[in-house]
Amino acid sequence: MSEPLLEVTNLEKFFPVSGPGMFSRERGTNKAVNGLSFTLKQGETLGLVGESGCGKSTAGRTVLKLYDPTSGSIKFEGEEIADYSPRKMKPLRTQMQMIFQDPQASLNPRQTVGAIISASYEVHKIKPEGGVKTAVQDLLERVGLSAEHFDRYPHEFSGGQRQRIGIARALALKPKFIVCDEPVSALDVSIQAQVVNLLSDLRDDFGLSYLFIAHDLSVVQHIADRVAVMYLGKIMEIAPTSSIYTAPHHPYTKALLSAVPIPDPKLERKREQIVLSGELPSPMKPPTGCVFSTRCWKAQAKCFTEEPQLRKVESSEVACHFPE
Repeated sequence: MSEPLLEVTNLEKFFPVSGPGMFSRERGTNKAVNGLSFTLKQGETLGLVGESGCGKSTAGRTVLKLYDPTSGSIKFEGEEIADYSPRKMKPLRTQMQMIFQDPQASLNPRQTVGAIISASYEVHKIKPEGGVKTAVQDLLERVGLSAEHFDRYPHEFSGGQRQRIGIARALALKPKFIVCDEPVSALDVSIQAQVVNLLSDLRDDFGLSYLFIAHDLSVVQHIADRVAVMYLGKIMEIAPTSSIYTAPHHPYTKALLSAVPIPDPKLERKREQIVLSGELPSPMKPPTGCVFSTRCWKAQAKCFTEEPQLRKVESSEVACHFPE
């Protein structure tokens, strides 16, 4: 069996939280990512889903070392990179890229599209065959734009076109791994499918591996090979896409799926939607035992004292004492 492209083990990213004022003391720690473990194979897409504030985006940025991890292991192509300095990470940046959530905020409004994309070549001192301009124009055409867009500015494009520019920038250095941080959540629904289809085609053409972060399970269903469900900094369930949507084992996964609308009025009216009670606990003070215990309708005494570990249940791995 081939070695995974990416292997993350017990990854933690904590942020100190201070009180108001310049000289205030530290009040506590935000445990944004709290013991994350998963693997990703070459050419595979792993969907990372969960409610807003569960730590998905922080996990993606920590895996790319945009944030230094508090603890844990990140292995890329078998190489431990968790403790790498920015200088040591620079050569690896060509292999690990990111597509950001907001295409407008991630593109410099003072630079042309050509300058934005060609910056990757300048930073890494790479001279593509045929010249930088030709390479950038080829990328623009590959993502569904025109070579003539080279000299235009980001404000001249629609949201969907801006995200295509962001995708072209991520592809410029021919990476193996891309973190897609909610790449379609800021786009119109009519454009979302086009961008997801584009990402799927690019993955197949270039053998890319994606960590596809989203809060919309229906979007992830169309691109992911496996789905990891995250809650309060931890993975609750990880399973093949083919099984997690039809037979979820974790109560939280079941609750999330019950909120995804079915495009059939008769089935939608008959279906029972699970409404979780209470609010998402603070990541500064996560519950003891199972982090989902305060909102779970199946919680028993054991759930409040003993933290469940991921264990095999049919084709899934589930962190639950009483899985479905």
